Amino acid sequence: MGNDNVLSQAEVESLLSAMEASGPKKTEPAAAPQAAAVQSFSPAAGDDITRPSRPREKITPYDFKRPERVGKEQMRALQSMHEGFGRNFGAALSGLLRNIVEVKLTSVDQLTYSEFIFSLENPSCFNLLTASPLEGNLILDINPSILYPIIDRLLGGGKESSPVSRRPLTEIELTLVSRITNLFLRELRSAWENVLELQLGVVRVESNPQLVQIVPPNEVVVLISFELTIGDVRGMMNLCIPFNSIERIGGKLTANTWFAYGTSEVSEESRRALSSQMDGASVELGVTLAETTITTEDLLDLRVGDVITTSKDSREPLKVSVNGVTKFLAYPGAFKGRKAIQVDAIIPPKNQKPPQPKTPTNQPAPPQPAKPPGKK
Repeated sequence: MGNDNVLSQAEVESLLSAMEASGPKKTEPAAAPQAAAVQSFSPAAGDDITRPSRPREKITPYDFKRPERVGKEQMRALQSMHEGFGRNFGAALSGLLRNIVEVKLTSVDQLTYSEFIFSLENPSCFNLLTASPLEGNLILDINPSILYPIIDRLLGGGKESSPVSRRPLTEIELTLVSRITNLFLRELRSAWENVLELQLGVVRVESNPQLVQIVPPNEVVVLISFELTIGDVRGMMNLCIPFNSIERIGGKLTANTWFAYGTSEVSEESRRALSSQMDGASVELGVTLAETTITTEDLLDLRVGDVITTSKDSREPLKVSVNGVTKFLAYPGAFKGRKAIQVDAIIPPKNQKPPQPKTPTNQPAPPQPAKPPGKK
């Protein structure tokens, strides 16, 4: 080779003859070997030919039209929140319709607003919501395939499913739908109360989803879809939350928040709130004077004025129970003309020693029994 970077015509023909002699299975046009010869002009290209091939790394495609702006941890938190919401909403809706309604969370996805809008039916029940202090608006879409059976049930319809109407809702139907949306918002407020106190309301109801644009078409939204089942009828309800509405509270939407909420220590404020609620609770208080056993014959012969003797000493304290659980020791007496007891000691848990009751000042000290009295 006269020049390191140029092949002579004889050398090119020699390479072609060597390739034909090797007997390749696939015949390539003459341009292919010439291209290989041309590549020898570049030293880097020659290095690439002799370098062993590397295994290709796994490449994940990224769609710039659908950027994933909501983190996986926030998505898991939203899924956990609305799984419980679905169960509570299903129970509340079952009570309203007097029929078993199953509400199941089917998916929690993020997509663009335009994709969400064009995936809906027209006409539909498209509710524009406010969720203060969240910014912007939320959307609740109820599919007509499940909405009209619910309206039919509210109007006293039977179990037979009627054909789904493809028309906008009337004024009477809108009034009935408000009962469903108000129930939805009430349970949604309860599901979010551990994260944020939402003030939810319906701004307006539209039949054509394409007429409502709360965010730009390419803006990312979180779509939470529920499947409602009433007998043999099924339909979807979709809750659309724009990303800009939950962007500032992303730190609160974490799985750790839910775990810490159930295992954190009770604060003094929550303790006071719980105590104030329990202060008004009524409990049953009972005092056991004495216990004994008699025969059935003696029981049948009892008359007014008969005296039943027991083995309990009159100077021993009485057991006081609260809702059937023995909690105190007390002595009987009278107060303002009424029978009363005076609490003398608090009975500790079973793993602690029983208290020694105090002797009332107006009574002599009771004798110490050889063994504690039992039932006779």
